[in-house]
Amino acid sequence: MESVIQCLTRKTMATIKTVSKFHFFMSEAESLVDAWQSLEKHWLIPTTGKQLPRTPSYAFLRMFLSPFLRPLLNARMTGLHHIPRNGPVILAANHLSHVDPIFVIASARRTTHYLAKDGHFKNAVMRFAMRATGQIETKRDEGGEGALSSAADVLDSGQALGIFPEGTRSKRTEQPYLLPGKTGIARLAASYPDTVVVPMALTGTRNMMKPQDHKAPRLWRPIALSAGQGVTWIEWLKDPNGGNTNAQQLLQLSTKEEHEIRASLASLYRKFTDQIMGSISALGAP
Repeated sequence: MESVIQCLTRKTMATIKTVSKFHFFMSEAESLVDAWQSLEKHWLIPTTGKQLPRTPSYAFLRMFLSPFLRPLLNARMTGLHHIPRNGPVILAANHLSHVDPIFVIASARRTTHYLAKDGHFKNAVMRFAMRATGQIETKRDEGGEGALSSAADVLDSGQALGIFPEGTRSKRTEQPYLLPGKTGIARLAASYPDTVVVPMALTGTRNMMKPQDHKAPRLWRPIALSAGQGVTWIEWLKDPNGGNTNAQQLLQLSTKEEHEIRASLASLYRKFTDQIMGSISALGAP
């Protein structure tokens, strides 16, 4: 009888320890979120207040056009299970060709919004295509902050946002084509810390449609997309191999001067961006 009681006692104690450990990690994560929120005025990207464009044609295009084009394409897609089907997500890919956003949109299995410069909306056909797929027109004279606020509209609505962290299409003629990432992606992730950032590598798209050389995509050319494991800002922030930051450090940071806070945040943004770019490269981006 005593051995049975001792056995039950050990099991009970083990359960208590497991539950205690779970609550510790939960409270630690909640503390980190609260500490990050204490710095909100320093990292928040405000939305524009505008509603996202309606996409009545998007479902039609996905239902009818996608099955028609898919057999014609020599495309390979892997890791799509990493893309959340619901909630805010940032799809971060390398940029080699005009077909890149179309390939990402076709692979995402959900409405994906990209920011597009106003020049793409001047031609009637392009304007219809842009609006039909939910792309958001940005004004060049609004600058980078205006574009970030437009991107924030997407995440604030719980939708998928497509981003090319390089900021522009790579014009390098020799590998590596991948450019250094700009920290806009980190600032957006930090402003919406529960948003999943999914790194993606595109290959072959430049051979399919090389800017200035090809007037139309060569659909028979092989292309590939590989999506990796996503991460939220909060997950990255507490990871020893990521931001390696705890709640106490953030609370201490909140007491410092404005310039010190901004410098520390800029360092985190750069590290996050560099690691996302490293993930894109590791997934096979040329």
